[in-house]
Amino acid sequence: MSQTLPLVLVLLAASVVVVAACRRLRLPPILGYLVVGVALGPHALGVVPDDEATRRLAEFGIVFLMFSIGLEFSLPQLRTMRRAVFGLGFAQVAITTISGMVLVHLLGYGWQSGVVLGGALAMSSTAIVSKMLAERSELGTPHGRDAMGILLFQDLAVVAFLILIPSLAQSGSETGWVFASALVKAAIALAIILFLGQRPMRAWFRLVASQHSSELFMLNVLLVTLGMAELTELAGLSLALGAFLAGMLIAETEFRYQVEEDIKPFRDVLLGLFFITVGMMLNLDSDAVHILQTLALLVFPVAAKLALIVLLARAFGAPPATALRTGIYLAQAGEFALVMLTLARAHQMLSADFMQVVLASMILSMLLAPLLIQYADRWVRRLTANDWLARAAELTQVAARTMARQGHVIVCGFGRSGQNLTRLLEREDIAYLALDSDPQRVREAADGTSVIYGDASRRETLMSAGLAKARAVVITFSDTPTALKILHHIQHLRPALPVIVRTLDDADLDRLISAGASEVVPETFESSLMLASHALVLLGVPLRRVVRRIREVREGRYSLMRGFFHGGTDEPEDFDETHEPRLQSVTLAPGAAALGRSLGELSLGEIGVAVTALRRQDARMISPGPQTVLQEGDVIVLRGTAEQLAAAEMRLLQG
Repeated sequence: MSQTLPLVLVLLAASVVVVAACRRLRLPPILGYLVVGVALGPHALGVVPDDEATRRLAEFGIVFLMFSIGLEFSLPQLRTMRRAVFGLGFAQVAITTISGMVLVHLLGYGWQSGVVLGGALAMSSTAIVSKMLAERSELGTPHGRDAMGILLFQDLAVVAFLILIPSLAQSGSETGWVFASALVKAAIALAIILFLGQRPMRAWFRLVASQHSSELFMLNVLLVTLGMAELTELAGLSLALGAFLAGMLIAETEFRYQVEEDIKPFRDVLLGLFFITVGMMLNLDSDAVHILQTLALLVFPVAAKLALIVLLARAFGAPPATALRTGIYLAQAGEFALVMLTLARAHQMLSADFMQVVLASMILSMLLAPLLIQYADRWVRRLTANDWLARAAELTQVAARTMARQGHVIVCGFGRSGQNLTRLLEREDIAYLALDSDPQRVREAADGTSVIYGDASRRETLMSAGLAKARAVVITFSDTPTALKILHHIQHLRPALPVIVRTLDDADLDRLISAGASEVVPETFESSLMLASHALVLLGVPLRRVVRRIREVREGRYSLMRGFFHGGTDEPEDFDETHEPRLQSVTLAPGAAALGRSLGELSLGEIGVAVTALRRQDARMISPGPQTVLQEGDVIVLRGTAEQLAAAEMRLLQG
C-alpha cells in the first residue's frame, strides 16, 4: 500500500496537469495521457513500472471502450448508413489491410505481422474525429456522415482483429484451426447473447431501475460489463469482445442512454490509464536513432490513407470537397491501432525495434490530427471551388441567435413536415427555432435567425437553442433512435416541457411515450385517416358526417386532443377564443400542496379542469383515475380555459 499510493498520486497529478493543458490547447485528452506515459515510463523517469499488473489494469480501459462501442451499435443505424459503413468502410479497411500486408511482407516480415500492421494502419481515431466533428457541429454534414460510417465499420472490424491476432500468433499449422475455433466461439456467443439474452437483460434492468437507486444502477452496469467480459475470456476469447456484446445487449433496452452517461467517467479514466501504458512503451532514445524510419512511417501511411479515402469517397459519389474533408479527418492512426499493436506485442509478433518505430509514428499522427482537422476547411476551400461549408459554419452559432427568444417552439428537423409546421406557427405569430443538420437545406431556407444549422440530438445544441425558455419541442423527423436521444436530454433538463414526436407507425409508440413524449403522431395513421375521409366524400357521405367520424377516431387515438377537433361549421361567428380550452403542464415541486393527495380529493372537475395525462419519471399514464395519488416530480397535463387552469394550478401548488 505504501508503494502503491504514491504511484497513484503521481499518475493523478501528472494526468490532471497534462490533460488540463490539452484542454486549454483544445487538444484531445488522449494525447495528454500519452505524454504522461512517455514521461513517467521506464524509458524516461522510470516512475511507473511496466509490469503485468499495470498492463492488466489498463485492459479495463479497453473493456469500457468496447462496451461504449457496443452501445452505439444498432441494426437500424447500420441500415441507414449502409453505403458509408459497408461500402466506404469495408473498402477502406480491406484495401488498407491488404496493402499493409503486402508491403510488410516485401520488407521481409511474415504475412501474419503484415495482417496486424495493415489492420492497425486501417484504423482512425474514433475519439479524436467524433469529438472534433461534434465540437464543429459537423456530424450531420455529408463528410461527417461518411467519416462516422467508416469509423463505425473500423470499430466493428476491430472485433474481428481481436479474435484474429491471437490465432495468428500460433504456429503455421495451428493458425487456421485456432482462428476457426475462435470464430465459431464468437459466433455462438453472439447468437446466444443477442437472441436469447435480450429479454432477460431488459427484465433485469427494469427490476434494478425500479429500486430508484443510482448507486445500485451503477453497480449493476459494472457487474454486467465486467461479467460478460470475464465470460468471453473464460471461453477463450478476449475481454473486449465480451464488453462489446454487453453493450449490444443494453443498446436494445430503454436504459441505453442512462447507461451511456453513467459509464462515461469510468471509461474515460480507465482508458486514460491504457494510453499511459501505451506511452510507457515508447523509448525516445531508440526513436531518436530511428528518426528517419519514424518520419517515413508517419508521412507515407498518412498520405496514402488520405489519398485512398478521397478516391473511395469519389467512387461512391461524394463531391470533391466532401471526399477531401473525409480523407483529412481519417488520415491519422487511431486508438484501436494501439490496442491491436499492444495485443500483438503480448503475443511476440513484432520485434521491439520495429514496434518502437510503428508506435512513435502512429502517436505522432494522432498528435497532428487535431491540427489537420482544424485547418481542413481552409485547405479544402483553396483546393475546391464553390464550397458551401463556410456558409454553414456561420449558421452554427445557435446561441447567439437565440439570446432574445422567449416562449418559442424548438422544431427539430426542417424537412417537409417541419416546414409545414413552421408556416402554421408563423400564421399564429408563434416564435420558433428550427434545427436541421443538412447544410444545403439550411442554406436554401435563406433564414439565419429562425432556421439554424445544428444537431438536435446533442445536449449542447438543445441548450443553445433556448430549451430553458422554450414552450414546446416538436420532433418532425421519423428517426426513433435520434428522437429517443432528444427525449433523454429533455427529460434531464426540462421534464415538464411538452414534446410532440412524429413517427412512421405505432411500432415505437410505447418506447417514445415511456421516454417522455407528450404525444406521438404516427404518419401511417394520419395518412389512413385522410385516405378514408376522401373516399367517404367521393362515395357520397355528407361532409359534416365525415368530419364527425374522423374526429371520433382521432379522439380515441390522441388522448391530449379530446374535444378539440371541431368541424368548420361548429363555431359561431362571434366565437370567443379566450374561452376555448387549452392544455397546460404543471410540475409538482417539493412542498406542493397536492403531494400525497389523490386526484379525487383535489376535485379539479369542480372548477371545470380535466386531467388528460400524468407523467411520472420514465412512465406515463393516460387519463389517470381519481384514486391516483400524486408524488413529487409528477408532471400533470391539464385541460381547461385560461381562468380555470390558473385556479387549478393554484389548488395543486398552494392548496
